[in-house]
Amino acid sequence: MLHLLYILAFTILAFIAVANLIRNLIMFSFDTQRIYPPRSGGSTNQGRYPYNSSTQQFRPHPELLDATGNLIKEPLLVMRSINVDDARQKLDELYEASPGHRSDNQQEEG
Repeated sequence: MLHLLYILAFTILAFIAVANLIRNLIMFSFDTQRIYPPRSGGSTNQGRYPYNSSTQQFRPHPELLDATGNLIKEPLLVMRSINVDDARQKLDELYEASPGHRSDNQQEEG
């Protein structure tokens, strides 16, 4: 009987957590599309809104702009495919260039 009570309690908690997650994702998506107007008074900006306090004008982050200065409305993460051998070669180069790496010749001498 106690097991059923635990299952019921954790099921309710799981539903609350998933509902909260969905609600936060929806609110976050609405919030990212919203443009915040500048506040009146230059000294009230505490890093929350990216605008120049002297001109009181909204300025987005430079990474959100394309080469012509327009806002980007597409995903920013772009992955290119890489061959496994190329990835292995780059990892080996990084490993050999690391400061803690000692080659086999240095280990045999010491």
